[in-house]
Amino acid sequence: MVHNDMNFFLIFLSAMLVNNVILIRFLSLCPFFGVSNKIETSLGMGMAVLFVMVNASMVTWLVFNFLLVPFDLQYLRTVAFILIIASLVQFTEMYVRKNFPPLYQALGIYLPLITTNCAILGVALLNVDYSLGFTKTIIFTIGSAFGFTLSIVLFASLRERIVLAPVPKAFAGYPIAFITASLMSLAFMGFSHLLGL
Repeated sequence: MVHNDMNFFLIFLSAMLVNNVILIRFLSLCPFFGVSNKIETSLGMGMAVLFVMVNASMVTWLVFNFLLVPFDLQYLRTVAFILIIASLVQFTEMYVRKNFPPLYQALGIYLPLITTNCAILGVALLNVDYSLGFTKTIIFTIGSAFGFTLSIVLFASLRERIVLAPVPKAFAGYPIAFITASLMSLAFMGFSHLLGL
């Protein structure tokens, strides 16, 4: 039991830090740069991605293992996964618009763009490619979503501080943001030694 719990913890930690979807795999850079101006909107985006990513991974795992594999339709996985993700994003957008109007306004166009957020599709495909069981799929997905949220919130806090810093004109705006993101990526690469990888 302890060994199994440790295994789950390592999967979670690996997905969150060592294989971070943004800073190591370079997926989902559009919302990473687009929504990371304020910590509040970054956190809201992270929670929306967490909700969609976990639900999408559970549904895509079930569809793949109980529908596509038995009928030998694995070649349809990408199309099926995109349809599932698009449906979940529509549901999430309607829910946020109705229950959290300020968050909906703050996220703007980036909320519907979760449909095209390659991190969600990427994690769903990785779950299938790694042949993870249902429980490990959920753990890996939650770790990936927390890694997404951690990255975007850290980046937003750095960007809020950079606005107040004396940055040369040539580097103001997105150039300094790209430099900051690359330094964060280098820092996250240091986590690869954490699990002895």
